[in-house]
Amino acid sequence: MAIDRRREAGGGGRPLPEENGSVPGAVGGGAAAPPGPPPANAAGAEIQALPVPPPAAACSPLLLDYDGSVLPFLGGLGGRYQRTLVLLTWVPALVIGFSKFSDSFLLDQPDFWCREADGQGNWSGTLAPIHANHSGNGSAFLPPGLPTPAGGNASECGCREWHYSIRAGLVQNVVSKWDLVCDSAWKVHIAKFSLLVGLIFGHLITGCIADWVGRRPVLLFSVIFILIFGLTVALSVNVTMFSTLRFFEGFCLAGIVLSLYALRIELCPPGHRFMVTMVASFIEMAGQFLMPGLAALCRDWQVLQAVIICPFLLMLFYWVIFPESLRWLMATQQFEACKELILQFTHKNRMNTESDIKGVVPELEKEITRRPKKVCIVKVVGTRNLWKNIVVLCVNSLTGYGIHHCFAKSMMGHEAKMAITHNFYADYYTMAGIALASCLAMCPVVGFLGRRGGLLLFMILTALASLLQLGLLNLIGKYSQLPDSGMSDSVKDKFSVAFSIVGMFSSHAVGSLSVFFCAEITPTVIRGGGLGLVLASAGFGRLTAPIMELHNQKGYFLHHVIFACCTLICIICILLLPESKNQNLPENIPDGEHYTRQPLLPHKKGEQPLLLTNSELKDYSGLHDSAAVSDGISENTTANGMK
Repeated sequence: MAIDRRREAGGGGRPLPEENGSVPGAVGGGAAAPPGPPPANAAGAEIQALPVPPPAAACSPLLLDYDGSVLPFLGGLGGRYQRTLVLLTWVPALVIGFSKFSDSFLLDQPDFWCREADGQGNWSGTLAPIHANHSGNGSAFLPPGLPTPAGGNASECGCREWHYSIRAGLVQNVVSKWDLVCDSAWKVHIAKFSLLVGLIFGHLITGCIADWVGRRPVLLFSVIFILIFGLTVALSVNVTMFSTLRFFEGFCLAGIVLSLYALRIELCPPGHRFMVTMVASFIEMAGQFLMPGLAALCRDWQVLQAVIICPFLLMLFYWVIFPESLRWLMATQQFEACKELILQFTHKNRMNTESDIKGVVPELEKEITRRPKKVCIVKVVGTRNLWKNIVVLCVNSLTGYGIHHCFAKSMMGHEAKMAITHNFYADYYTMAGIALASCLAMCPVVGFLGRRGGLLLFMILTALASLLQLGLLNLIGKYSQLPDSGMSDSVKDKFSVAFSIVGMFSSHAVGSLSVFFCAEITPTVIRGGGLGLVLASAGFGRLTAPIMELHNQKGYFLHHVIFACCTLICIICILLLPESKNQNLPENIPDGEHYTRQPLLPHKKGEQPLLLTNSELKDYSGLHDSAAVSDGISENTTANGMK
């Protein structure tokens, strides 16, 4: 009788809510069940009589196997619509490159000297020529075409008006606009902080939002707000307003970078993910190479800022032409939206639905009433392996971008001592050329060694360059002081420049590959949060550069030693990571847990592997069962209780 009443009350659909594990009694005119749990045999009989509700049933594995069933049905990357969407994720990379490297021109510290003139513009008084280098120290510098001062202190900053000679192709930048020299020079470093801190917070917050509301809304709202804040930056009336608006500009830029990165990864089949990502990196570096020419054409920092931001106006059309990530919709079980998007893909690609051999669309029809299931990145804390993989890659990203500044500072410092001309454009294009060479080398290395092997190789090169620069060069410097050694300081400087170039080359590859690796091993349901963590770690690494400049390079050696130690720790931790080359992207957290590490070298023929493969890995819950279960384990069972 209680079973019949329960079925009538539920209407054959959703079961009535239960509290404290008790089965509710009769509803509507019947007597309620007494409080407390029912007898064990009665409860067991009632549970067996009730059917399993559809919402609690597992989702169809066909729909969760996106790379194996859904993507081949849509044509993979061969579909015209998919290729168009990938192209649309590449185009903004050029403008993103402009935005990321704009600080080198907007906030470059120019050469300056004191200017005192009478009402007719005739020079009078004392000139105090000062050269502002990257470390913030002054040195004597005589601008051409001006009279040689009869005397004066180069460190004299009691001047009411300054004259500037900007090296970065601009007639006026932020430093010359508001006289950010001498006692106000620290404001330049705060302005550099603002963009990087905005990027860090933006990656963390927009990554979580992208997992909850989708990649497309984050992309479009980030575009709208970067237009507002970016164009307002050009109208700043003081450096405080400039720094504040740059923070929000960096926040919105982070949303654009993260959402495009996730969309790009989720559009591609396993064999094309790395290639598509590297093309976007090359386009972004093209923006870095073209930035000096753009600055020379604009001439003024306000015009340059407006020219960098205005191309984002074209991305407003993405609201119409760019869909939500189908992979994310499938992983979060939003099947009604998935059906509409699949029909859009088939229409754009002019496909026939009869090619659906595996029956994706009929299976989608069965699951269309299922409620969406969204996950936050905090769920990764309860996992066994996934959180460790993300933490390892975050530390790798932090170390790669952090130690990159140590090598850059060492190289530029020794170039100033050597015969190499100390020039803004020479330094800028040297850094850009090393980054380009690093990306070019990543392509064959990762293609041959895989993600984990390539990351390990570049991290070993970074550690060697760092340790040799810290240890061997000190030894060379000690022997060069001996009268019969035959070594000079120039030999030490040349070795230092060589090690710095190798270190910058490999550390850039470590940082870039760590971000890509994290995007592959993080499940689709939390990929935005995982990308946000690793990109924020990269931002913390970049933040060390303005911090060191703000402290006038004090503690630089200790800074380098700490990161050198981190490289050694990272080498060990990389061995714990799985290999994701040619593997399907994990869609949910259990899929991410099944990513297991493989030996770097294939085992010999006839040798039993000690590590589990993805197909052999199962749930660990059986380890806590009674001891009687272990009696039935077969002879081919592995050491940790799995077949």
